[in-house]
This record gives sequence, structure tokens and C-alpha cells, in this order.
Amino acid sequence: MNNNMQEADNFEYLLEQFGDIKIMRYTVPGFETLEINQKRLLYFLSEAALCGRDILFHQNYKYNLVLRKTLEAIYNGYTGNRGEAEFAEFVVYLKKIWFANGIHHHYSSDKFVPEFSLAYYHELLNNTPARFFPTTAVLSLDQIKELTADVIFNKELAPFKKYQNDTDDLLRQSAVNFYEGVSQKEAEAFYDAFKNDDDHTPISFGLNSRLTKKDGIITEETYKIGGLYTEAIEKIVYWLKQAVEVAENETQQQVLQLLIRYYQTGDLKTWDAYNIMWLQDLHSLIDVVNGFIETYEDPLGIKGTWESVVNFKNLEATKRTDIISANAQWFEDHSPVDPRFKKKEVRGVSAKVIYAVQLGGDCFPSTPIGINLPNADWIRAQYGSKSVTIENITYAHHQASLGSGMLEEFAFSEEEQRLAKTYGFIADNLHTDLHECLGHGSGQLLPGVSPDVLKNYHSPLEEARADLFALYYMMDPKLVELGILPCEEAAKAEYNSYIRNGMMTQLVRIEQGKTIEQAHMRCRSLIAHWVFEKGAKNKVIEQVEKEGKTFFVINDHRALRTLFGALLKEVQRIKSEGDYAACKQLVEQYGVQIDARLHAETLERFKKLNIAPFGGFVNPKLEAVVEDGVITDVLISYPDNYTLQMLEYSADYSFLPIKL
Repeated sequence: MNNNMQEADNFEYLLEQFGDIKIMRYTVPGFETLEINQKRLLYFLSEAALCGRDILFHQNYKYNLVLRKTLEAIYNGYTGNRGEAEFAEFVVYLKKIWFANGIHHHYSSDKFVPEFSLAYYHELLNNTPARFFPTTAVLSLDQIKELTADVIFNKELAPFKKYQNDTDDLLRQSAVNFYEGVSQKEAEAFYDAFKNDDDHTPISFGLNSRLTKKDGIITEETYKIGGLYTEAIEKIVYWLKQAVEVAENETQQQVLQLLIRYYQTGDLKTWDAYNIMWLQDLHSLIDVVNGFIETYEDPLGIKGTWESVVNFKNLEATKRTDIISANAQWFEDHSPVDPRFKKKEVRGVSAKVIYAVQLGGDCFPSTPIGINLPNADWIRAQYGSKSVTIENITYAHHQASLGSGMLEEFAFSEEEQRLAKTYGFIADNLHTDLHECLGHGSGQLLPGVSPDVLKNYHSPLEEARADLFALYYMMDPKLVELGILPCEEAAKAEYNSYIRNGMMTQLVRIEQGKTIEQAHMRCRSLIAHWVFEKGAKNKVIEQVEKEGKTFFVINDHRALRTLFGALLKEVQRIKSEGDYAACKQLVEQYGVQIDARLHAETLERFKKLNIAPFGGFVNPKLEAVVEDGVITDVLISYPDNYTLQMLEYSADYSFLPIKL
């Protein structure tokens, strides 16, 4: 564990809980010791990260912005009794909207169900002065009230943000705002027309646009200055231009200038050029992710949601990822997958451990613990990728979980608990390193295979591929030999944790009677249930009962490693060959369905612990000290009030007008 992190052990990480969500804080060790230009750069990039907040709300559902602003108007202006139980439920509902960046749960994609009545909502509306409500040229105040009431209480309206199960039309079933009036077949045909099997450097068609059909004509509305979301993108670009002036070196300056040009033009070739240049920026302390990037929220896996992560390198902890990066070719060569699907020459794989400074868009408040970019397969093959483990986020999760009772409830034995407490934090971070750096960066598609051929099953399969790569190598003696894992016991701790989570504990995030929808959860379920089934004959993993409770016990960790390798081989084949039928079968059979009895038991045991299954964060606050028009310092503080931060963001960073 890094010494800088240990200094923060007395810090209050956990702030509050509501519904199934806990809100935490994270610290940024070493920020105060940075040079002034580095602080300025982080400040400018952080402002850019906050300016895109409205974009994600609108991408998630077309009425999210008008609803959020209306609910905030009530919170700020309601003149009635705020001590009533229903008002408290209204506040919880608003907090959920902030957390999920819209009306759908960030994990399950189900629409939130309010715990206050329609009649009470009308009371809230009628007792809030008109001056608090949002103004718009397209809706009157009465129309806003009617629309938002329908959005909240009409169960038939937008029941799912995204629908991942097999269906005749994924887009008709989903509320995401990437498509308007377009069927799944029409969208697929539109983008299929651009594909060229002879193009070895294809752009990410559709990544930064909304596809609409008007008067029978299908067109793209591109996210750019002068296009869709221009009001927010102009602000993002303003701060990026400030960042250019204090860039650490010429390469970083060129990276930021390309990002600005991309936002100005919406040109996806410029986006590729930006990513290639970004991969060459290996010597800067400070880095940023900013753009329309991940496609998890699009049922078709085409459209990118807006996100940003502002960060700087943890130099001490990065020594372990440097070792991993330097040995990337060894790991690729010794992978159990078919040689046809291996990279003959691993290029440009770089990894680092970072401290997040500011999170935005699809990375906030719910936050990844690791990132591997860029996503374009041809760029990965020719230029490599960057992988990060966000250690101040993983540490905050670890600290907030201490004493929760979760481990004691679901770990079978005292030995399993000992391994987790001794090696859990170290092993989890290394798993993330391997997942992001080697897992996502490994393997290759066969010529002519499109990266989006697996459609709605691509994301869970890709996450499974990266997890399996990490799991397979966790127990390889090479890791101990390289000095990045202390001993084989640490690998056992990770195996125990993964199976415990995939078979049981992640089920606490799902309502009884539901299936698994989220890509990462499908991944973990797929892996755990596949190896459990395939190892049943030899009882590699055994389901046991103790004192009326169910546990999953690994009897042979090395045999389990062999099973992880066998599944990795098949998953890589599916991706490399673009085998949609096999992908669908694998995900649907092992990753989606839930044993009802086991689910009920898990929920009952978890309920007694009184902890929230999902977690997210408030951001640190950066404040510029200005003297005679010059920033002379940047101060960092750690807000302890989630509601106040959300209201502040809505007041200071709401740039998109309400459009229908």
C-alpha cells in the first residue's frame, strides 16, 4: 500500500446512504506539492470535465434534463412543509436522478419508481414559485409540469434505459437518446453501408452522433461546435484551450490541440489522430480522458457516452505497471488462446497507476477503477493502448468497506477471510492492472471481422475476455518472479473473491425476479457459472451449506486456473472470429439468468448488514487563487455534502437548453 494513501487513513470516506447507494469521498495525495503550472493544468482540465455534465443526462434519455431541472426547482423553491415523509422520499428520488444521470438505474437500467404519490407531486409543483422552474422556448410551465409527471409516474413510458436481452428491436425497447424514430434494422443498415472490408483503419462510425429519421430520411446529428450539444462543447473547448497554454510538453500540447479540433469539426478521423497522438504522450505526469468514448449504454454498441477523468501519475505505484507493460509480449506469447488469435508483436502497451483529480460524465458519480483506451481495435493493433488503475478510488472503496461485515457473512472460513484481509487490496489492484493493460490489449481479430459484429453481447464478452486474462495470470509463478505479487496466497485471495462475487454477492445489486443486465455483472456471472459447471465433476468449486447458509468453496485453485484458461481460449475465439451465435449462447446461458432461491437467500443475508450495494463519489473541489488576473495557486478541498455539490454543478455547469 502506498505511504501517501496510508496518511489518509483517518479521513472520513463514507458520507451517506440512500436507497441502494452509498456516497463516498476520495483524496488526492500529493496534489499540494505539484508545481504551479501542473496545478493550473489540472484546474483547467477539471473545469472541462464538469462542463459536459448535461450531455450525459440528455444522452441517457431525452427528457432527463427537463425533469432534473424541474425537480431541482422544487428542491430550491418549495414553500410547503419539508418535514413530511413524502418530501424525504422526493429528495431520495432526486438524489437517485443525480447519481444515475437520469431516471434509470445506472446498473440495472430499470426506471426508478418514486416512493411519493402523483397527488403529492402536484402539491410540490403547485407550491413552488414559477421563478424557480426552467424556462424553455418549446414548453410552457404547464406543459413542463404535465410532461414531468408523466415521465415519473407513467410505468409504460421508458421502462428501460437500454434493453440487452434478445428482441426484435433493441432500439424500440430502449430509452437511450442515441436514436430517434429509427429501428434497429434501419440503424444497422445505415452503418453497414459505410463498412469496407478492405479498410484496415476504419473510423468509429456513429460514435459521436445521434441518428434520427425525419420525413423518411435518416441523418446523423453530430456532436460538435455548431452541432448537437454545441452549448456545452463550446465550454469544454474554452477550458481545453486554457490547458494548452500550460501543457507540460509539446506532445501533450499537440494532443490537446487535436482534441479541440475534433470537438470543433466532429471529424472521426481527427478523433483517431488524437488517440494515436495521445498514446505517444508517455512522459507527462498529468493526463486526461475526455470525449464520447464508451459504448456500453448503446444497445447496438456504436454510440459513445461523454466522459472525463482528470488525473496524474502515482509514480511509486506505477513501478508495478511498468513491469507488466515491459513483459506484455511474454504474457501474449504464453496465453492459452489459439496462436491464430495472438498478436505476433505487442505494440505500445503502456500502463500506470493514477490519482483521479476530477471525474465527469459517464465516470461520475459512479466511477470505474480502471480504464484501457483507445477502443478502436486497429489502433490497438498498430499503436497499442494506455491502461490505468485509479488507486485513490480503489483505496476509498477499500476504506469505506472496512467493518461492513460483508466478508464475514459470505466467506466460508476464517482462512478465506484471512487471505482477503491480508491480500485483498493488493490482489484487487493487480487484477485491475492485468485486466486493463494486458486483457483488453491482448489478442486480435481475424481479417474481415468487424468489431461490432457481436452487437449487444460485445460488451459482456469483452469484459469477460479481459477478466479471464487477468485471472489466468494471477496464479502464474511469473508474477511472483517479477516481484509484483507477494505470493501465491494473494492469487488465491483474488480467486476466492471473484467466485464469491460472481456466484452470490453481486446479486445484492439486483431486485428479486430480475435478470442480470449490466455488462460487467454479466461478465462475472458468465465466468463464475461456467467454471463452476465445468469443474463440477472434480469439485473444483463446491457449493456447501453451513448453518443454513450457502457458500461456494474453491477446493483446487490451480485446477480453477486451468478452467479460466480454457474459457479464455473460447472467448478469444468467439471475438476473433466474430461468432455471434456462440457469443449469444454463452452470455445468455451463463451470464443472464439467476437462481431464484439463491438470490432470495443472498438478499436476505445482505439486508441484515444494512449497507448499500452500489457506491459513488463526490469530487474534490479545486479553487483557483487569482492575483492580478493570474492564477497563483490552486487549492483543493474535499466536500462532505453530496446534495450541495449536485446543486452547485447544476447551477454552474448547466449549459444545454431544454429541447424535445
